[in-house]
Amino acid sequence: MIRWKRLFPLFLGAACAVFLSGCHGSRETEAFQPPETFDETKAYEITFWAKNDTNKRQTDIYKKAIEDFQALYPNITVNLRLYTDYGKIYNDVITNISTGTTPNVCITYPDHIATYLTGDNVVVPLDALSEDPEFGLGGSRLKFDGPGKEDLIPEFLKECTVNGRTYAMPFMRSTEACYINKTYVEKLSYTLPETLTWDFIWEVSEAAAKKDENGVYKVNGQKVMIPFIYKSTDNMMIQMLRQKGAGYSTPSGEIQLFNDTTRELLSSIAGHAGTGAFSTFKISSYPANFLNAGQCVFAIDSTAGATWMGAGAPLSDIAEDARVDFETEIMPIPQFDPEHPQMISQGPSVCIFNKEDPGEVMASWLFTQYLLTNQVQTAYARTEGYVPVTSMAQDSAEYQDYLSRAGEDDDDFYKIKIQASMLLLSNTGNTFVTPVFNGSASLRDAAGQLIESVTKSVRRKETVDDAYMDRLFDDVASLYHLDEVKAQTSGKTDLGPLPWTARVLVGGLILSWVLILLWAFRDILKKRTQNH
Repeated sequence: MIRWKRLFPLFLGAACAVFLSGCHGSRETEAFQPPETFDETKAYEITFWAKNDTNKRQTDIYKKAIEDFQALYPNITVNLRLYTDYGKIYNDVITNISTGTTPNVCITYPDHIATYLTGDNVVVPLDALSEDPEFGLGGSRLKFDGPGKEDLIPEFLKECTVNGRTYAMPFMRSTEACYINKTYVEKLSYTLPETLTWDFIWEVSEAAAKKDENGVYKVNGQKVMIPFIYKSTDNMMIQMLRQKGAGYSTPSGEIQLFNDTTRELLSSIAGHAGTGAFSTFKISSYPANFLNAGQCVFAIDSTAGATWMGAGAPLSDIAEDARVDFETEIMPIPQFDPEHPQMISQGPSVCIFNKEDPGEVMASWLFTQYLLTNQVQTAYARTEGYVPVTSMAQDSAEYQDYLSRAGEDDDDFYKIKIQASMLLLSNTGNTFVTPVFNGSASLRDAAGQLIESVTKSVRRKETVDDAYMDRLFDDVASLYHLDEVKAQTSGKTDLGPLPWTARVLVGGLILSWVLILLWAFRDILKKRTQNH
């Protein structure tokens, strides 16, 4: 009888601890704390998830970077896992967060990182690591010549900031460009302006949509012609709104997409889609395929896809006999105000996931920095119309030599590919990034869906009027759960202590279980006492 009485304080203490700590949300995992040094005698094995655009050269660059890095740090083994789609990386990371099996280093987009941050201390903030004098950016104990923080292009680093903290390093950057069949533009009696405007694009596209009495397009003599195709309609809407000075979202996560300017833009796009002058990738297929077959005049796609675009494109996906010879021109995207051009900055970044062993995180940080070295940056940038994210790499003799050799061949020095890189280099100051917060990826999808929807609707002969726009806004907001997007940028909301009524209820339940357990132990001990 004496024993169970002694156990009573233990049960009561446990019950009080649970009761008094009752609050909303789940228990946070331990935040990463940088170790004082890095133990090079301990073996570490890290995983690196990357995307390679089905480009074997990019795969080889990853493998070479890993090999060279491991030669410098024999105690670190890097395991590479390749993907061909950023969406698949995103889905796998989300799945692995719940099981605690995230990769160590991951190439991804900042919009995706904002969603990863809804987990407790899942992604490592890099501010303290970057500033470390020994192992930070340009640190004294690095075994390679890495960039200092001042070497990172500010416009590119800005996108990696969420809620005032840096959660990624930029890896490569691109923008969008308009790939043009200049031969057709001039055949239609137009001359390309110094700066493309939306009015010019629409006017020429409408002219190219004209057919003869036999249903053959006059400009190309074919039965197929889509004058203007846009690959990424989310970027299309975002850039149009930015150029118009209209709302899209605030840094805190306030949704501003559904406004009067958006309505006006959608009405204009619908009109051109109705004449057959405009279509999208999701509706018609890759812009490059139509451009290279002489079935498109203006194709807007990423500068990172330049090797697929143009008459001499080395990675063209269509049959050789379907290709048409024409003069290819590449220009910045069309503008509403040519005097103040604005275009989006985009591209993959690298984030690091938190682990129990701080040394493992440090190993990941070292490898992440190695991806920013000149040899990796310049090699990867040469595979597509990407540009390096550091001034060190951009100004290097190797990269400058590469840029100077545009047009020497249609492979390594494919003219359009190098011109795509130079387009971004000369317009870096005109680029912008969209705010990153939990829900920004859904907002981006919603922006593109608006254009996709009106384009499909006019092709189906539906009426696109104010009532249609009202329904569309409501449907898209609901589809992408934008009414649920909160104005917080990361982490889980601390809702404070439970209300007193909830505390009474929880306390009553806990007390009931304590009494049940005490009664059970009392019976057990009583029987044992009787047996003895």
